[in-house]
Amino acid sequence: MKKTSIYMLFILMMTLLACDPVEDRDSIGGEISADELEISASPVIVDGKNSNKVILRNDSPVLASWNYGLGTTQSSYDTVLMVVTGTAKISFTGLNPNGTEITKDLEVTVDTLAYEVPAQWGYLCGSGEKKWVWDKTATSCFGNGSYLQNTSPGWWALTVADINDQASGEGDGAYMIFSTNGATLTKYLTDGTSVSGTFSFDMTATTLDSNGDVWAEGTLNTSSVTVLCGISINENKAKVYDYDILSLDDETMTLSYHADGASSGSEAWFWLFRAADE
Repeated sequence: MKKTSIYMLFILMMTLLACDPVEDRDSIGGEISADELEISASPVIVDGKNSNKVILRNDSPVLASWNYGLGTTQSSYDTVLMVVTGTAKISFTGLNPNGTEITKDLEVTVDTLAYEVPAQWGYLCGSGEKKWVWDKTATSCFGNGSYLQNTSPGWWALTVADINDQASGEGDGAYMIFSTNGATLTKYLTDGTSVSGTFSFDMTATTLDSNGDVWAEGTLNTSSVTVLCGISINENKAKVYDYDILSLDDETMTLSYHADGASSGSEAWFWLFRAADE
């Protein structure tokens, strides 16, 4: 056979191979069931007891999403901190390669708070949940004043008797429950209704006044629910979900809000609450 013919045959074979599609039949995987999940939530043992540090582990061929009550993580392997003793539920959601989801709940028992917990969890939630009401001992419990200058209503100041005129059902007799179970905030109104959401806080987000002193010691953020009368009156009663924490301890909590771009002396709103005596 002539060299030219051999060369043309070779070109033809290469062309046919190049046009033959390669099918990857394994590009989309199958799925596993919840019973086939290989996951665990194991407390770190300290002095023979289950501590409040929990190791989450996913050895299954699925993408991981954990909800441990106080937050979420998408890591297959992670360590999270629980803030109270007792039994807690940790929910796992796995995403199979074919896009289907599977869920499974695990329970962990915490015997001791061997690892330090931010004090604000105890202030807000006590040993698991805590009731908060308007601070009737204060001169005023809601109103506005100067941002970075006042720490309570300094201009328009309302007592608890005035609250219903601004937010019906959220005055005297209304209350809030902060709970570590899902980091939930539930607001109970005087008409018997309630509304729930979640909360978080960041005690690294401090705010300094013009003298360089701490004016706010952190922030409280809520989702799907506000605190009692959580509105900005002069912004068409817009709902407020993000608050500066001016003070927080076992007995009292003072919150504030300011509009974006506020400077020292601009308008801020203030809420004064007290832990309920029960």
